[in-house]
Amino acid sequence: MLKRLLLALSDSTWARRAVTHSPLGRRMARRFVAGETLDEAVAAIRALNIQRLAATVDHLGEHVHSPADAIRAADGALAILDRIAAERLDANLSIKLTQLGLDLDESLCLEQMRRILTRAGERRIFVRIDMESSRYTDRTLAICRTLHREFGPDRVGVVIQAYLRRSEQDVRQLLAERIRLRLCKGAYHEPPALAYPGKKDVNDNYIRLSGQLLESAAQGLCPAIATHDERMIAAAIDCANRLSLPADRFEFQMLYGVRRSLQRRLVADGYRVRIYVPYGTEWYPYLMRRLAERPSNLWFFLRQLFQR
Repeated sequence: MLKRLLLALSDSTWARRAVTHSPLGRRMARRFVAGETLDEAVAAIRALNIQRLAATVDHLGEHVHSPADAIRAADGALAILDRIAAERLDANLSIKLTQLGLDLDESLCLEQMRRILTRAGERRIFVRIDMESSRYTDRTLAICRTLHREFGPDRVGVVIQAYLRRSEQDVRQLLAERIRLRLCKGAYHEPPALAYPGKKDVNDNYIRLSGQLLESAAQGLCPAIATHDERMIAAAIDCANRLSLPADRFEFQMLYGVRRSLQRRLVADGYRVRIYVPYGTEWYPYLMRRLAERPSNLWFFLRQLFQR
């Protein structure tokens, strides 16, 4: 119930206005968002790199309203790639296709992704296509497949969400095509016909799919296990040990500002850890999804009401 409410509020105009204009809301966002400018994101990535944490950077924004907005978003992605290369950051790029005009014109979106991947190839930087709600899954995977054929597995990958019932088949097919995957649980409100409604079913599917991803690492792919759940992490480590998989053949991925002590502990244990670093002025929907994912994030938010 709480998760559904928070996800509904992520689309609410009045709630967005109230939170984004609130000093408390902006302070809370800074826990999960690196800042509103690329300079702030770069500073956050440098701090992570010092701690031996890699990064994937995301300029927040989705569902643009015009072709000009899509082109500007792609221009912003090019600027990110240039900064990563110029400052020699241990970072790659994450991007949503609705930010590049997928709602407007699929060919426009594909054109912008080609611009981004051409620059990424010149800079030798990997680009991950983020997954959005289930109504975009087929189109997102189709575009990823097209780009994968054109640019190869070392340049582009995609995200799979474990709470979707279709994901086991998608993982099997994508791995057969040698497409690099990040596995997460999923953060959108989906109907039970499409997504597992129970936490246990989602967790069981996550463990099953993470095992398939880790098996792919033996064939040269570099899967990303994106979770803060220590049970999921332990299951992935157990699977990797059974496969005699070296720690540098896969990576754990976590969100900026979440479970920072766990991030450091995994690095100390010799595992690769990459932090998802979002920045930009369009942080409100992202913040609400983070609150919906973990009730402890919401309680942290509320505690700030009573603290100076």
